[in-house]
Amino acid sequence: MDLKAYQAQALQTDQVPGVADEEFATAVIVPMLGLAGETGQLLSEYKKHLRDGDAHRLFRDRVGEELGDLLWYVANVASKFGLDLDDIAQRNLTKVRARWSSPSETAPDFDSTLPEGERLPRQMTVRLVEQPDASDRPKVRMTIDGEGIGSLLGDNAYDPDGYRFHDVFHLAYAAVLGWSPNLRAFLKRKRKSRPLLDDVEDGGRARIIEEGVSALVFDYARVHSFLEGISEIDYRLLRTIRSMTSHLEVGGATAADWERAIFEGFSVWRAVLANSGGEILVDLDARQIRYLGTP
Repeated sequence: MDLKAYQAQALQTDQVPGVADEEFATAVIVPMLGLAGETGQLLSEYKKHLRDGDAHRLFRDRVGEELGDLLWYVANVASKFGLDLDDIAQRNLTKVRARWSSPSETAPDFDSTLPEGERLPRQMTVRLVEQPDASDRPKVRMTIDGEGIGSLLGDNAYDPDGYRFHDVFHLAYAAVLGWSPNLRAFLKRKRKSRPLLDDVEDGGRARIIEEGVSALVFDYARVHSFLEGISEIDYRLLRTIRSMTSHLEVGGATAADWERAIFEGFSVWRAVLANSGGEILVDLDARQIRYLGTP
């Protein structure tokens, strides 16, 4: 039996079908309470199984029965809100595949057909060095393949927290996702031969979005030990990032791709922070960012 047919037949047995406005609240709360109740029943059966072991001979049958009741209530709630159970199931599969699939084997190549001066370098050696500043607050200078990039960066915070090294995240996005409008701007590799592409993908809005993603992830990491010893990132954060970037060329990156980029970026960031700088290898072909140590 397919889900659509099940949903239609289950609705025929609904004892609280209320459709008028004054009846709708009751019609909805009954199956929702049913979901809670049947979940409790399922847990109760498992409790008996833990307590009685093989003596609880009907365990599998009871689990199947409780799951069937849960399915009925799920179908009923879907019907009350005008939702299609088959569509719900398909969207859920799409979601969990995006979340738990392995990262893509190769990073997208967004510039291979463009002139050499508009392509991101496939390999880069990056050096981050702390330099003294008149304010007596730590600032960082970045060089890429020996060329100075941008201006000195500070934490822009009352208490130093290491955000001065956040360019590591742009490098990680470039390495793992093949994407970083900020790195393109730093390297003067904007794709000016294609004006619309340059405006949308390499322009100010895309750069702000990338900075926003970096700041958002940094705030999340700050309250999670800067991801040290963490093996999984909250899906809500990954979903927000994918929503923020969905209209850009990196919109095809999966949650798993973003998770990999974030973890690899913070692994290098922690090493850079601990050593007050150092050298980093960025390899777009290998989809790798790696801390090389201090020179």
